[in-house]
Amino acid sequence: MRVIAVASGKGGVGKTNVSVNLALSLCNAGQRTLLLDTDLGLANIDVLLGLSPRFTLADVFAGRCELRDTLVKGPAGLWVVPAASGKRHMTELTPAEHVGLVHAFSQLDVPLEAMVIDTAAGIADGVLTFCQAAQDVVVVVCDEPASVTDAYALIKVLSRDRGVRRIQVLANQVHHPNEGKALFAKLERVTARFLDVTLNYLGAVPRDEWLRRAVQRQEAVVEAFPSSPSARAFTDIARRARQWQSPPGQRGHIEFFAERLVAQPGSALA
Repeated sequence: MRVIAVASGKGGVGKTNVSVNLALSLCNAGQRTLLLDTDLGLANIDVLLGLSPRFTLADVFAGRCELRDTLVKGPAGLWVVPAASGKRHMTELTPAEHVGLVHAFSQLDVPLEAMVIDTAAGIADGVLTFCQAAQDVVVVVCDEPASVTDAYALIKVLSRDRGVRRIQVLANQVHHPNEGKALFAKLERVTARFLDVTLNYLGAVPRDEWLRRAVQRQEAVVEAFPSSPSARAFTDIARRARQWQSPPGQRGHIEFFAERLVAQPGSALA
């Protein structure tokens, strides 16, 4: 079971597109995947994929349905758990409610091999909790000073306050592959100097007209235009993600699908 949180310090860097296309690329590689939208107040994964969910996480917290009832089948067999948009109270959940949502997934009886979590931008408690509960965190950056500065702030808080010691960095909307490597080098220099954290360069997604067209069509670019430069980049990134080694130990006993992560081969949970 692989759980990947996709985050960014700053909004507008393409984080949700990364989440959607990474999840679908894992599906296309044969992994049973769930995509969880935890941008709880301004969710838009259902819009990006042209889905019309009956229930969202807002209904779960209101007691109108169970978590399982929110599941929506997306393209390529992808399962999606949508959040709500325009529900201010969902942005004001307590830390205990964020942890409760993490624990609720342990009761979700759906055969899965991977889950991708699209978090909100920034360093709010929910973002930190969902990243802490994942096995790996992907921080998305683009070539803007504010994006790099805010990405560093997010990494600092995750490492110092939540014990996250390994971060995957993905450069988005680059004009040239060297641009992505330069962004990573800039971020790595600062973190190596001040933080006890390991950064890994996951790769870069090019600025691509085909990606913009896919968004307008409410489709993922890996489905709509699989031969486009951005789709090929997402496919390669998913291949690298499948090869990651699991991090040792738990972080504060907060883990998505905790029972499945520790289940032994041959047990009822394996």
